[in-house]
Amino acid sequence: MSRIANTPEPPYYAVIFTSLRTAGDNGYGLMAERMAELAAQQPGFLGLESAREELGVTVSYWESLEAIRQWKQHVEHREAQRLGRNDWYAAFQVRIARVERDYGLGDRREVDD
Repeated sequence: MSRIANTPEPPYYAVIFTSLRTAGDNGYGLMAERMAELAAQQPGFLGLESAREELGVTVSYWESLEAIRQWKQHVEHREAQRLGRNDWYAAFQVRIARVERDYGLGDRREVDD
């Protein structure tokens, strides 16, 4: 199943993480699940959307730049960043954007794949 994040009225912030993986799992799947769980517990976290084919894209939503800074410095997240650089990613890019508008179709509840 996938989920469209139920974000509040803008403005808020999006952290867009795009990546190309290295071969093999090497513990990536478990860590990705842990990071999603841990991020959801952080002050200022608003939601998460993720998709992976050849290119992986994960977008997390935050209420402030300070909340993003705090998440980046979280001790378990820092370890995941280290492992990502050393073991899991051939390339990645992080972009941080302020969301000024959002709109769509449907009620953003859970959608079947």
